[in-house]
Amino acid sequence: MKTILDFIGQPIARLGNPTAFLCAAASLVLAASSARASDPVGVYGFVDRVVFEPSEAAPERIQVWGAFALAKKSPGNLEYSDAERGYLYFKLRPGDEAVCKKEWADLKAVAGKREIVAFGSRHEEPQPTRRKLDAKAENPDVHPKGLGVTKLHPELKERQQIKQLLKLMDTPAKESPKGAKAAPAEKKSLLALAAGKAGND
Repeated sequence: MKTILDFIGQPIARLGNPTAFLCAAASLVLAASSARASDPVGVYGFVDRVVFEPSEAAPERIQVWGAFALAKKSPGNLEYSDAERGYLYFKLRPGDEAVCKKEWADLKAVAGKREIVAFGSRHEEPQPTRRKLDAKAENPDVHPKGLGVTKLHPELKERQQIKQLLKLMDTPAKESPKGAKAAPAEKKSLLALAAGKAGND
């Protein structure tokens, strides 16, 4: 799994002449400047768990539970939504099934490890949907194209969306990923209590 901005700060290869060296140095400066001026990443987040559908052996869809900040359209291509807990729901991208499955395996590999990763692209349409914890899993998004699942570069830890993710990581979730199924059970318990009270009366 690569790191965001891996190309910045890497040792310069041995070059045959000063002109080539200066050109390479200028390219690195421009690359670093470009990386600060815009951010192509579609999703920053951490993964609590993943659910493969119909099975991990032959996945066609995946639920990715955790907290995520999604890219927003903005003039400088730097803005992201506030990070929130929820889940992403993807299906295989036609023609790129092997690539999708590899990225799904990468997402599973970081699940529960308190590690922020990046994937997808802000330039792809449509953008993924961050779903509420109690939302029904239906109408999955096509898995987004991008540079793969990458680890967070230390340079990015001061960004607002990353700080929000780190805070959420240290805050216990108010509702478990199975919260949507808990509501009917709670309702049933209340009905049972009411029935018991009526019987005692």
